[in-house]
Formats: sequence, structure tokens, C-alpha cells
Amino acid sequence: VGLDKTTILYKLKLGEIVTMIPTISFKVETVEYKNISFTMWDVGGQVKIRPLWRHYFQNMQGIIFVVDSNDRECVSRAREELRQMLNEDELQDTLLM
Repeated sequence: VGLDKTTILYKLKLGEIVTMIPTISFKVETVEYKNISFTMWDVGGQVKIRPLWRHYFQNMQGIIFVVDSNDRECVSRAREELRQMLNEDELQDTLLM
């Protein structure tokens, strides 16, 4: 939550840093990078909406998982959340970054 996931998305899309408010639900953007087109789903990280993440798993080819490495408790929770996600059948062949 508030980890600048959207900032990363818009840096890739626009080539510049854009300050955003936290993502409450999701944003979908197409990003062109080195002649490759990516459709990126920026989903909010709030605990109450995490159960909705699984609705985005179908046909997913990659995950960019962003964590606040300065917060040890956050890293521990994120590790468990990521482990649970990667155990989902739909994500077995998904790349992780």
C-alpha cells in the first residue's frame, strides 16, 4: 500500500515520474517498451481487496511484485502473500519480477 507501484507503471509508460494517489481498485494501461506491447494491471494492495487479485490471474504472463523493503513486518507479510499467490494453478508458469 503506497509503495509507488503506479509510479513504476507510469515511468515505463511515459518515461517520467508521475505522483499518484494510492490505487483503490485497479488501473489498466498498455505500455510499449522496446517494441513490445504490455497490458499492465495495477491492482491496489489494501488487505480488504487482496481476495480480488485472483480474478486477474487468468492468462497472466508475468507479475511485478512491489514490496516496501524498509518495513520488516511488511516484507514478512508480502512473502506469505506472494507464496499463496504463486501456489494458484493459474500462476504456475507465470514469470515473477
